[in-house]
Amino acid sequence: MSQNSLSLLGTAVHHHAAASRQGLLERLFTLWFDGFVYNQIWEDPRVDLEALQLAADSRMLTISSGGCNVLNYLVRAPASITAIDLNPYHIYLTRLKLVALKRLPSYEDLFRFFGRADDKANLEIYYTHIQSHLDEATRNFWEGGSRLNRSVRKPRINYFAKNLYNYARNGYYLRFFHTFAKAIGCDPALILQASSRAEQELIFDQTIAPFFDNLFIRAIGRLPLTLFGLGIPPQQYEKMNEEYAGGMIEMYRARAKRLACGFSVDDNYFAWQAFSRRYDCESRRALPDYLKEENYELLKENAHRITTEVTSVVEYVGAQPAESLDRFVLLDAQDWMKPNQLEELWQGIARVGRPCSRIIFRTASSESPLERSLPRRLRARFTYEGELSQELHKKDRAAIYGGFHVYALTN
Repeated sequence: MSQNSLSLLGTAVHHHAAASRQGLLERLFTLWFDGFVYNQIWEDPRVDLEALQLAADSRMLTISSGGCNVLNYLVRAPASITAIDLNPYHIYLTRLKLVALKRLPSYEDLFRFFGRADDKANLEIYYTHIQSHLDEATRNFWEGGSRLNRSVRKPRINYFAKNLYNYARNGYYLRFFHTFAKAIGCDPALILQASSRAEQELIFDQTIAPFFDNLFIRAIGRLPLTLFGLGIPPQQYEKMNEEYAGGMIEMYRARAKRLACGFSVDDNYFAWQAFSRRYDCESRRALPDYLKEENYELLKENAHRITTEVTSVVEYVGAQPAESLDRFVLLDAQDWMKPNQLEELWQGIARVGRPCSRIIFRTASSESPLERSLPRRLRARFTYEGELSQELHKKDRAAIYGGFHVYALTN
């Protein structure tokens, strides 16, 4: 990660003195996040799109993360999508997806590369069709950078020959817990064999729930470090811990059950990733929209509408002209922010947002931070769509957040 990116990350995460317990945790999280964290995004685009109400002239700003939703939103063909992230590695994955979409010869090539992501043929596909069209920084990331780096480890592009979804920090985290679960007789992948929601609940109770009763899991589940693998910083941990009277383990159990049982596994690709680290490559139903064949030509035709940039959302919004954007996807970035950063961000949104702009974000806890952090006059510029927020939160197939929030710029 570049020094500028590390500085942006530190600004976002470091709220306490380095010598304090919380400050130490914040800096440990920065070290963890200084790398390739997400191999896919963990926010449900179906929920996002219902909230955003995209039109043909919509101009979107979204935090990129793994880049999946950047392409999922493109299915609705808005006028433009700008994807930003303070972690450059997420932008490198997003750029790889964009070039692959533009340059690969067929849908099957795209699906093999990002749907299966475990075929040695992907390496030949990369060097033949993708490599020469990548910018230098992105190419260096995937090919290992310097000759010294390449001699020490294989290029990251090899992930696509061995299952991309086993890699990145999030993939390593899931692999560890899958391995441990199987060692104690729990097999999370069995949930994907269920033929009904009732059977999903039965399998969860028999093969996943016992995982949360293990003494080792209960011990490490109380540590903030455990959540680093999900990309959740110490600030979010504190909010989640305050909200769950039964403790963090019971929160993990409840959210895992919702992910496993709250939606049919036939249609929930988040469950497939969480419990088996892959997509439904056989029936191809539980897939992100960007990997569905019926969307391929539309996405390929409109890929030029997406631009990417390594920056923070606060800095990007602050640099844009007035009334230049009208859709904002903030993911969970605000859980990281200090009150003054929140105020700066929403002042920027009020300035650059067109009339009736729509803004969505998620939070680790159930409450929106805006209700207690924004000055009254600034808060009055936005309408909170509370009923819609609660309704859509219940529909979120990823099931890992405590709240989903929808705001509209009103004046």
